[in-house]
Amino acid sequence: MTKGKIFLVPFPYDDLSTNKLRPAACLTNPMGARRHVLLAYITSHIPTHLQETDIKLDANNPDFVATGLHQSSIIRLHHLVTVSTIVIQRELGELPSDIQAKITEKLCHLLSERA
Repeated sequence: MTKGKIFLVPFPYDDLSTNKLRPAACLTNPMGARRHVLLAYITSHIPTHLQETDIKLDANNPDFVATGLHQSSIIRLHHLVTVSTIVIQRELGELPSDIQAKITEKLCHLLSERA
């Protein structure tokens, strides 16, 4: 099972010109013949004002150590990509269950919003 784990993956830049190896939160288990997963961008650059689609992973939280991350970070649910599991470099850790629940809640809200 890969949903809820944090992996190191080559995450593409916005313009798709290249990619950078970085942590990403896995939002699904593998799907289809090519075993694609949906990933959310993780950054340690924490903005002054979080966006509605951001979820903070706080290094002061006792569950943080299980993430495998080195410092407080943000999961950006508006920055998603699907990739085949063959590009996953390695597993870093796992998201706490309360964070997984927040992700589900925020994604459901985001996908059900009307323009």
